[in-house]
Amino acid sequence: MSLLVPLYVHPAEDPGAWHRLISAATLTYGVVLNPANGPGERPDPAFTAAAGALRAAGARLLGYVDTDYGMRAGADIAEDLRRHREWYGADGCFLDRVTATPEALPACRRLVRAVRRSGTGTVVLNPGVHPAAGYARLADLTVTFEGHWSTYVSAFSRPAWTARQPPERLCHLVYGVPEALVPLAVRTAHERGAAVCGPVTGEPPNPWAELTPALTGAPR
Repeated sequence: MSLLVPLYVHPAEDPGAWHRLISAATLTYGVVLNPANGPGERPDPAFTAAAGALRAAGARLLGYVDTDYGMRAGADIAEDLRRHREWYGADGCFLDRVTATPEALPACRRLVRAVRRSGTGTVVLNPGVHPAAGYARLADLTVTFEGHWSTYVSAFSRPAWTARQPPERLCHLVYGVPEALVPLAVRTAHERGAAVCGPVTGEPPNPWAELTPALTGAPR
């Protein structure tokens, strides 16, 4: 099992979830750190401690950065990345709300190159849908589905190019999964060509406020 874990709850608010995550760090592809829709304006001691414990447990840390579908300035993105590295020791990034169209691909390519030049290791792109084929070649991991379980089971389709991608470079993030069906969600992602997944039981507006049961003792 290889799980991408966005846990968007403060460690002081749910320390138990963070402790369970740290204990299960070896099952994760990476953990997305998101103190304040990004790194925030100043270091958060609780996130610093959690990040340190995750690193010690062997987890890959991905700093959350919102790209606003190509509208955010490159300098602002670079500053977010710097803060994630210096404050929390992030060794990668989770670029959220990235573009998906062929026309925007060159700009995304330039962004990823700049991110890598800044010293960022693992790059995860999250368009949340299947983007034009070229996007998947830019990143280490591309999230090609982010949505509700009901949509995942009833309306999912994938373009032919995904079959030519190594499964370990594709990820599906699914929320609203009934707890008993979390193992099925993991198997379904694998069957659909995504070796990395992140099934959670939560619902909007913040489905990522709870830890995936795949790490907390749900049957596998």
